[in-house]
Amino acid sequence: MRIEEVQSTSKKQRIATHTHIKGLGLDANGAAIAMASGFVGQVEAREACGLIVDMIRQKKMAGRALLLAGPPATGKTALALGVSQELGSKVPFCPMVGSEVYSSEVKKTEVLMENFRRAIGLRIKENKEVYEGEVTELSPEEAESTTGGYAKSISHVIIGLKTVKGTKQLKLDPSIYDALIKEKVAVGDVIYIEANSGAVKRVGRCDSFATEYDLEAEEYVPIPKGEVHKKKEIVQDVTLHDLDAANAQPQGGQDILSLMGQMMKPRKTEITDKLRQEINKVVNRYIDEGIAELVPGVLFIDEVHMLDIECFSYLNRALESPLSPIVILATNRGICNVRGTDMTSPHGIPVDLLDRLVIIRTETYGPTEMIQILAIRAQVEEIDIDEESLAYLGEIGQQTSLRHAIQLLSPASVVAKTNGREKICKADLEEVSGLYLDAKSSARLLQEQQERYIT
Repeated sequence: MRIEEVQSTSKKQRIATHTHIKGLGLDANGAAIAMASGFVGQVEAREACGLIVDMIRQKKMAGRALLLAGPPATGKTALALGVSQELGSKVPFCPMVGSEVYSSEVKKTEVLMENFRRAIGLRIKENKEVYEGEVTELSPEEAESTTGGYAKSISHVIIGLKTVKGTKQLKLDPSIYDALIKEKVAVGDVIYIEANSGAVKRVGRCDSFATEYDLEAEEYVPIPKGEVHKKKEIVQDVTLHDLDAANAQPQGGQDILSLMGQMMKPRKTEITDKLRQEINKVVNRYIDEGIAELVPGVLFIDEVHMLDIECFSYLNRALESPLSPIVILATNRGICNVRGTDMTSPHGIPVDLLDRLVIIRTETYGPTEMIQILAIRAQVEEIDIDEESLAYLGEIGQQTSLRHAIQLLSPASVVAKTNGREKICKADLEEVSGLYLDAKSSARLLQEQQERYIT
């Protein structure tokens, strides 16, 4: 018997700054595990965020916001992403940076409101009549064209659907045939057709056609159970911004003037308050009727000190709205000026807004924690490094910053491979740290050689 090792056909994920964060790393009692879910240290901050997650799940966090405050490179963004991971993919998470609000096309408050509504989800449940099954037959019936000539048009489509319980043959409208072609439906595919709208959805290829080869890129699904014609509950997850954008689209005619008007419109159109109020009425009616359920998500504003006094006063009002998401703010500033004013305030945030915030402190990492974080990053980036080199890189991180130490990993790996080694050694790191300056060294050099630079 011959055994061969094959390469995995799964796509490799691009490695980003916080790829290694998989959650907050808490146990069942909400206590932080020293090293879990990509997190190291920050025990108190993680436990505090864990309580916030519980409050969000119990819907007890409305009208309040959370502030993550601490020096640079202490894991503030990582904590916000950890909260998002704990809440799950069904809860909307909308990240933005404070400086995003400054646009030449749209008002600052409009940008904030847009992101607020991106972070509020709506789960709509609908009971629909559907025809579902594996396609056994697909034959379009042609007829003489009504316009005359030699051309023929499709009068109807005969389609056979099979489930575990039985089979059915359907005669469908020619417009559904266009939808079948768009979805690239063939015999052997599992599909469902909505009875009311005639919408067609291809679920996948029936698993009886599955092959043993890796090259097959199809998604195989089992043959549906039950009857071909059934009632099915369909759940759709949308955000309030999706509803705003869908209703704000100009519904112009097909004449030249309407088309030209749509083309001449600016790229970004503001959604009016009147439209939002109408959508809120519809959403509230759906919630009262039990058709839809509101899912408050998370709006994460990084570098919040970049907002000005107008934005902060708008945030005060927006947090009091009945349709408000959970707002997480992050800043690395101490006592500084509130942008747009001469008054100083802690973290560059007005005191009246600070009163509404639950503040979580993040602490700087110690030498041991820094080495553990560097080891996790090396593992994520698939870089081989020995213990001595890790300890040396930890020393560099203590003298400079954690971010600078992490940035040296990839160039050191390239240097090691150039020298014919797979594993990074201390000499590689010494060479790389000599090539690249950190922020402190660069500032010191500017101080010493001030006369050489233009000021």
